[in-house]
Amino acid sequence: MAKTPVKPQKSHKSRRRPSAPSIELDINRLNDEGIGIGYFETKEVLITGALPGERVSFTIEHEGQRRIVGQLRRVLRKSNDRGISTCAQAGECQGCSLIAMNYPAQLRFKEDKVRRYLGNYPSLSGAMVHPIWAAEHKLGYRTNAKLVMAKERGKVKIGLYRRGSHEVVDIGNCPLHHPLINRIAAVVKEEVERQGIYIYNPKTQRGLLRYLTVKIAPGSDKAMVTFVTAERNFRELTHLGKWLKKKIPEIISVQQNVNTSEGNVIFGRDTLKVVGVPDLIDKVGDIRLRIAPTSFFQVNNEQATRIYSQVRQWAALQPEETAVDLYCGIGGIALNLARDAGRVIGIEVIEEAVRNARENARMNELGNCTFVAGDAAELVHDLAMDVAPGSIVVVNPPRSGCDEEVLTELAALAPRAMIYVSCNPETLARDLDLLQRLGYHTEEVQPVDMFPQTPHVESVARLTPIPETNSKGCK
Repeated sequence: MAKTPVKPQKSHKSRRRPSAPSIELDINRLNDEGIGIGYFETKEVLITGALPGERVSFTIEHEGQRRIVGQLRRVLRKSNDRGISTCAQAGECQGCSLIAMNYPAQLRFKEDKVRRYLGNYPSLSGAMVHPIWAAEHKLGYRTNAKLVMAKERGKVKIGLYRRGSHEVVDIGNCPLHHPLINRIAAVVKEEVERQGIYIYNPKTQRGLLRYLTVKIAPGSDKAMVTFVTAERNFRELTHLGKWLKKKIPEIISVQQNVNTSEGNVIFGRDTLKVVGVPDLIDKVGDIRLRIAPTSFFQVNNEQATRIYSQVRQWAALQPEETAVDLYCGIGGIALNLARDAGRVIGIEVIEEAVRNARENARMNELGNCTFVAGDAAELVHDLAMDVAPGSIVVVNPPRSGCDEEVLTELAALAPRAMIYVSCNPETLARDLDLLQRLGYHTEEVQPVDMFPQTPHVESVARLTPIPETNSKGCK
């Protein structure tokens, strides 16, 4: 599933034209990232915020041998799909490439992307693609954020890296974030400046504060704040944490994660409680979930609830059946399945997430769950002796999808159905095609708009055995 992009993207070798005049251009289409594409002097031009059918003026930011990255200046001819701007920072941040587009057009773009990738594989031609599920809330839906901290001319910035650069754009009052996230970011910035706490500088590798992460439980309106630091620090972080809790009572937990690496990985290995409780408790549907500071969880609570409900409905588990949930995270899907199944086995590589999943099972009084940490392919292979044919398999991998070895081992379990939850239509289609060759046919796919204003789309696919090849294709 898709996550908040805070890491800087590598840009191609290019040359800047800082004083270049504005150039007019017609926009032909959007790429998969929702960026407008046109052509100038035989080169492809990428302009965030420009829509197909529009004529725009732009200036050149970077120019490579085959591609130009442009900065939108004016829309000279508007598309009928252009909506009303909801973000003053859109031109600088560029993190929400579809925010200029009205919502019905966003949904068409995302559904078409799912259909297009599935259409690349003849084996998937029989799969039914349902109309995309729209989000009830198009703004203010993000309940967790990973934000980079920087300092420029004595002023603290908290935000995201600008696309293709190491420049930090201060998010200010981000319209996609839960309002409590914006409040917390503003108070953190104010307190860090007031208390004179050093911000980490990646060039000099000196300073303390690197990232700010915030998780919100929307049902209770409580928050967990985690400071990612370059070294252990008790005095300043404790002082800062107490001030935050005093100014924003909704904060129930302040944590410190220590990341001593020089790269762009956000979290380090060690997390220390500074103030408050160790975890945040959220609720998705009827399931309560304990979420640790570095555990991944969905950013859109409402749409996650719908996805979990769909997985449970398609699984249609009986009391004597077993379900395997691969890449189970903190157990959101597994615990929903456990209400119907005789047994649920969750597999996850991140040990802290497995710890949370076990605690979540106890908290929800679901004693039929087993959660294990380790390599996916090895653990699935070991299940062959323990899980009878006819079980249910659910996979919810990262954007890169599943390794061929993992899918082969899953098919060898001979489940009566597979359910694949994906945040990347490209790798979803690739993996569904492989599963077809392994004896599992894709019956239907449900696209879900988990991330309004962005180009990302979630999908849930249901697969069943191909009768003619079930006994051979799974070996």
